[in-house]
Amino acid sequence: MNNRFSNKVALVTGAAQGIGRRVCERLLSEGAQVVAVDRSELVHELQGEGVLALTADLEQYADCARVMVEAINTFDRLDILINNVGGTIWAKPFEHYQVEQIEAEVRRSLFPTLWCCHAALPYMLKQGSGAIVNVSSIATRSVNRVPYGAAKGGINALTACLAFENAERGIRVNATAPGGTEAPPRRIPRNDAEQSAQEQTWYQQIVTQTLDSSLMKRYGSLDEQVGAILFLASDDASYITGVTLPVGGGDLG
Repeated sequence: MNNRFSNKVALVTGAAQGIGRRVCERLLSEGAQVVAVDRSELVHELQGEGVLALTADLEQYADCARVMVEAINTFDRLDILINNVGGTIWAKPFEHYQVEQIEAEVRRSLFPTLWCCHAALPYMLKQGSGAIVNVSSIATRSVNRVPYGAAKGGINALTACLAFENAERGIRVNATAPGGTEAPPRRIPRNDAEQSAQEQTWYQQIVTQTLDSSLMKRYGSLDEQVGAILFLASDDASYITGVTLPVGGGDLG
């Protein structure tokens, strides 16, 4: 077993399924203690030795602050923060979005990361060390996802600015920008409404554009995404900060 996260405490958001769940599993296999956070009760499936599973609505700052307190109270420190909450709720040309849908996309894919960075930073600064990895997206250059792309562009800017402010204080801040990723079907969908024929066409345009933009002409696996996240979270990346790393088979976003 690779124990590169031995004696490290890592908090992972969006941990119930997909990339976030696989991040938690890999961290545990490499020796970390993990705080797994999600709005879904499914996150409690991860509860076990070395894991604190918490439900929280990270679109609300109060919940972000609460999970940081619970992490510190349980494990006494916070070495790694992996912000994974987010995802396209609707896929369609920008003129078809309703105002409330635009606001919902930004709340979902920007604010949980913004809030969690703000809530975690004082604990890392007190320690004088920490690594933050934000999960962005190559959708900052894509079709039919303007509000989501705008939110992820905010993640990229947040990553760079926070790295500038905190590099000399021992905190590294990086991001990955996943491309298309093969993952098991979502057990809790982002959008409960059944897609119309037109919406299915718009979503297929995203799939086609994603494959066309990838030099490898394929989607990545969960482990290909998680490998990049864990590299940036680890001491192997000790001289890297302020970077958004595209993980899209050559698509730079």
